[in-house]
Amino acid sequence: MMKSLLIYLGIMLMSFCQAQNLPLNTPFLSIPNRAYIKDTNNELNPYVGIYKANYNGNEISLFITKQEDKLEETGHKSYHVDVLLVKYIVKNSTGIVLQDTKNNNLYNIELYSTKIRPDKNAVHLIYSGTNCSVGWGDIYLKKISSTQISWEYRPNDVTTTAAKCPPNLDTTIYLPVTKDLIFTKQ
Repeated sequence: MMKSLLIYLGIMLMSFCQAQNLPLNTPFLSIPNRAYIKDTNNELNPYVGIYKANYNGNEISLFITKQEDKLEETGHKSYHVDVLLVKYIVKNSTGIVLQDTKNNNLYNIELYSTKIRPDKNAVHLIYSGTNCSVGWGDIYLKKISSTQISWEYRPNDVTTTAAKCPPNLDTTIYLPVTKDLIFTKQ
């Protein structure tokens, strides 16, 4: 009897200690501490790849990968989540690299997904901004076809953020601040 009770209690304790798997788009307030927001339906996979577009004389290359089990920590909880991670290279018309987050680890720039909108065939990403967080904001990628995505970038208050930065710091936003820019899969 005692052995059965101990086994039962052990199983119950193990089930409480395991991380709870939840689907993408679980509302933030509903995510318990130590949960895992998992891409169980492979909704992120169609966005993975290398995409290119030209905008105002610059060539922008996006390198989109799927990162599983990314740790997210907020002030009151931590959890793991599957995300799209975006690195990029921006070159001018003569081929000079203006910004490279793919090969250059000096930049502390993050660009990754937070939500998927299956009803709109789109994904929402947050962008930490360039140096001094200038240009932080939201980016939306909409899947047009198996080879094309549409880009929309909505930066937040750029002027105020840039004014707080050291004057010798490059605060240029190299990503295209526009809507409906088409990127083609390579």
